[in-house]
Amino acid sequence: MKNYLEFEKEIKALEEEVDGLKNPFGSEGISEVDTKKIKSTQDEINEKLRETYKNLNSWQKTLVARHEDRPKANFYIKKIFDQFTLLSGDRFFGDDKSVIAGFGLINGKSVLVIGQEKGEDLNTRIERNFGMMRPEGYRKCIRLMKLADRFQIPVVTFVDTPGAYPGIGAEQRGQASAIANSIESSMSLTVPNISIIIGEGGSGGAIALASSNKVIMLENSIYSVISPEGCASILWRDPSKSLEAAEAMKMTAKDLLEYGIIDEIISEPLGGAHRNPEAIAEDIKFSILKNLRIFENFSREEVYEDRKAKFLKIGRSEGFSKSSSSDFGLSYKGSEIQKIKNHFFKNKLVYLGISLVLIVGLISFIY
Repeated sequence: MKNYLEFEKEIKALEEEVDGLKNPFGSEGISEVDTKKIKSTQDEINEKLRETYKNLNSWQKTLVARHEDRPKANFYIKKIFDQFTLLSGDRFFGDDKSVIAGFGLINGKSVLVIGQEKGEDLNTRIERNFGMMRPEGYRKCIRLMKLADRFQIPVVTFVDTPGAYPGIGAEQRGQASAIANSIESSMSLTVPNISIIIGEGGSGGAIALASSNKVIMLENSIYSVISPEGCASILWRDPSKSLEAAEAMKMTAKDLLEYGIIDEIISEPLGGAHRNPEAIAEDIKFSILKNLRIFENFSREEVYEDRKAKFLKIGRSEGFSKSSSSDFGLSYKGSEIQKIKNHFFKNKLVYLGISLVLIVGLISFIY
C-alpha cells in the first residue's frame, strides 16, 4: 500500500482511478480494460508529479525526505555493494543497531560502508531507534574508520537521521564527545571519504559522518544543524512555523550547493526516490565510483589537504592555503577584489581623512 503526502491528494485520486481501470472485473462481471484511458490518466499523473515536485517548498521537501517509503541505507547497501561483511560493536559498551557498518566491494574495490538506518516498519524502527545513533554507534564508526585508514580503504557513508539520540543514557555515556571524536576521525582520514545524504541530515548526528572529501545530496533530501520544528520552537516558540523555519534555514540540496556546503546533487526519479528505488540506487553507485576515481592518483597527504581546504573554504571566497613565507600555519587566500575591499576596510579612517582634505581643498579652490 502506497503512502501519500498531504500535497499529493490529486495524485492519489488519479492513481486510484488507474488501479480501478486496470481491474477487469467491473460491476457487471468481466469487462474490457480501457487501455487508452489508462494511458491518458497515467500521462496526467506524470504531469501532476512533474509540476508538483518542481515547485516544492523547503517544508514539503522535508516531508519527502522523511517519507516512510523512501529507500533507506540498508536497501542501498544491498543494491550497490557486493560481499558486504557486517561488523558490530564499539569494543567498549555494545552495538548500536541504528548504524550499519562493514566492508564491501564496489566494482571489485574494497570500501568501508557506514549507513544510518531508520528501519522499514514499526518493529525495525524501534530496533533501529529511528536512525538516532547513541555514543556506542559513533564509537563503532570511529573504530572502523581508523581500521580503514590503516589499510588505505576508502570510506562511504549514508546519512539519514533526525539527529543524535538525546536520551539520558546517551548523555551519561558521552554523546557529545563521541560526536566530536567522530567528526575528528572523519576529518583526519588520509583515505577518500564520500558521504551521501539520502534523506534527513539532522544536527551533529549527521555532521559526525558527513565531514568528508565529497558531500553529496539526493535532490529531495535535507541537511541542517537542527530540524525545522526545533528551530521554530526556539525562535518563535511555535512549532507550527516550521515552513518559515525551513525556508530561512536554507536546508535543501539546491541552497546548500549554492553556498558550497555540498559538492553534488543526485537527481531523483519523477515523484521522489521512493517511486523508483532501483534507478536511484544505480545513480548513487555511479556517483560513488565517479568521485572515488577523482582521488585515485592522490597521495595520502593530498587527500587530507583536499578535505581540509574544502571545509576551510566554506563561507569564504577561496579559503586558506599554506603560507608562502613559512612551512607552518595557514594564510588567507582570496580574490584580488576581496583583497582590495579588505584593504579599504582596514584603512577606512585614513581614506576618509584624505577624502575630507580633498573636498575642503576643492571647495576652497572654487570659492
